[in-house]
Amino acid sequence: MKTEEAKPLTVGLILVGPYNDKGYSQAQYEGGKYVEAKMGAKLVYLDKVNPADRPGLTIPQVVDDLIEKGADLIIAGSDDMKDGILEAAAMHPDKAFVHVSGDAAWTGKAPANLGNLFGRMVYSKMMAGFTAGMTTQTGKIGVVGPLVNEETRRLIASAYLGARYAWTEVRGKDAKDLTFDVKWIGFWFNIPGVTSDPTQVAGSLYDAGCDVLISGIDTPEVLTVAKQRRDAGKNVWAMPYDYEKACEGQGDICLGVPYFNWGPGFLRVAQQVQAGNYKPGFEWDAPYWANINDADKSPVGFMPGEGMSAETKTALDAFTAKLGNGELDLFTGPLNYQDGTPFLKDGETATDKQIWYLPQLLEGMKGLSSSK
Repeated sequence: MKTEEAKPLTVGLILVGPYNDKGYSQAQYEGGKYVEAKMGAKLVYLDKVNPADRPGLTIPQVVDDLIEKGADLIIAGSDDMKDGILEAAAMHPDKAFVHVSGDAAWTGKAPANLGNLFGRMVYSKMMAGFTAGMTTQTGKIGVVGPLVNEETRRLIASAYLGARYAWTEVRGKDAKDLTFDVKWIGFWFNIPGVTSDPTQVAGSLYDAGCDVLISGIDTPEVLTVAKQRRDAGKNVWAMPYDYEKACEGQGDICLGVPYFNWGPGFLRVAQQVQAGNYKPGFEWDAPYWANINDADKSPVGFMPGEGMSAETKTALDAFTAKLGNGELDLFTGPLNYQDGTPFLKDGETATDKQIWYLPQLLEGMKGLSSSK
């Protein structure tokens, strides 16, 4: 008797920005296409799901539409979808849900059919910061940040720790001579009339003497400004975010890019859902340290750009090896919060929850720790 073949899985993906933004949303879209290619699944998606592009549209409405199109697994891609995806998951207990970047499965607030998935981008951001700290000639590094929340504080603090390590431990300079200035635009990408303009924010940081900018936003404006400054004769560099190919075609202004590789994590969950054995939980996936840029194994990576010097590349490889083998943990005290209150005592190592829920920026960083 011929057995009936399993119906191909349909994955529904909700993207906060355009699917082709050369940043965060494109990385997730390509993660969905990876699942399609690897297991014959079907991808259905809606992009630009945010109050500016689609005012009045709710996450439960998007989920209803994706389920009507056959979605068996729903992946919500952005932190600001957290309330809506909890509501939608409760309304569809027979479907599997994943919220990327949230923590509801960790805190016990998630329904039984919703899990959380994120890559340990803190390490890639440390590598970005290290690269900036090795490269800067002025000792002034700027960050164009999105909105202020636990995720963005955690990631930008990680970049600072990497920069400070390169500046003090490798280059032998005084931490007091390093400036690390964070300016926030107010959302993950530019919304005219709502956010600050990232091109203007980047320009103001270069005007203030920063010669390396690290982007924390979903789109590549920081590279555009860096290129304009370089064309005008300024010795500046930049690092985009999120998307593996963001440095391509940018020349030697681009030092490298910390990026998400969603394919392996999405595929693991999709295979479990199809097999009927997905157990939703909180998954914060570590890099594949044997090769952080392995497309089939590492959830995060750091792709060097043309602007990275051979000396910096050698130092970065040694730094990455120490992170990977546990010899170096930058979230080790003594560390204070930005307001001077203690974060970690001398020799104390931060727990995952202390890192995840970082309540302030760190001492030595300039910029707002909250939006209030």
